[in-house]
Amino acid sequence: MAKLILSMDGLVLKEIVLDKERLTIGRKPHNDIQIDNLAISGEHAVVVTILADSFLEDLNSTNGTLVNGQPVKKHFLRNNDVIELGKYKLKYMSDQQVTATAGETEQSAVVRAAPAKQAAELQLEPTDIGVRSNVGVSSRPTAVPPAAIQLLNGPNAGKELALQKTLTTLGKPGTQVAVIARRPHGYFITHVEGGTFPVVNGRQLDAQAHALGDHDVIEIAGIKMEFFLKA
Repeated sequence: MAKLILSMDGLVLKEIVLDKERLTIGRKPHNDIQIDNLAISGEHAVVVTILADSFLEDLNSTNGTLVNGQPVKKHFLRNNDVIELGKYKLKYMSDQQVTATAGETEQSAVVRAAPAKQAAELQLEPTDIGVRSNVGVSSRPTAVPPAAIQLLNGPNAGKELALQKTLTTLGKPGTQVAVIARRPHGYFITHVEGGTFPVVNGRQLDAQAHALGDHDVIEIAGIKMEFFLKA
């Protein structure tokens, strides 16, 4: 199982096993990894782990987040990646990782703020984030039928997004972000960022992954969309 090793100035402070889907990092006490330092934002970053994959998301922190010396907003973690938060470092360690083919890249659907008095719109954006898989675990499950989401409101109402990749990110950065994971036994939605959790069929979710059913209605950052399976 993957883990993070927290250190400062070369001194190891603790090891954290990534045994939950959403692990928060920040200065405030409610975080899973609390770093009581003024250089760290109250809610600085989050690590989301789905199956064998983990990705890091900076939560619009004041001083930013680095991975291997480079500033990042969202980053799929690879073995021996070093996350830097001020003077603190978190080393990501995972066994038997391999890189998927170039075709196995993540899809992102980002709800961007529209001009004044206009609704937010859903846009597809390419990312430089690769999807990885562990040995013996397929990064593109074939046991589940293809699925898609269709926008129900806003200027792009009626537009469809096929859920072809392992992970599809939805939401408005800085406001509300969630990820839909395609797993061997179905599709699951997980909250990633924001103080408000996604709503499915009128019910607000919690921090745990939620299995999606055919024709479920999802609401994220004010945009409603319908999840459906394709025959």
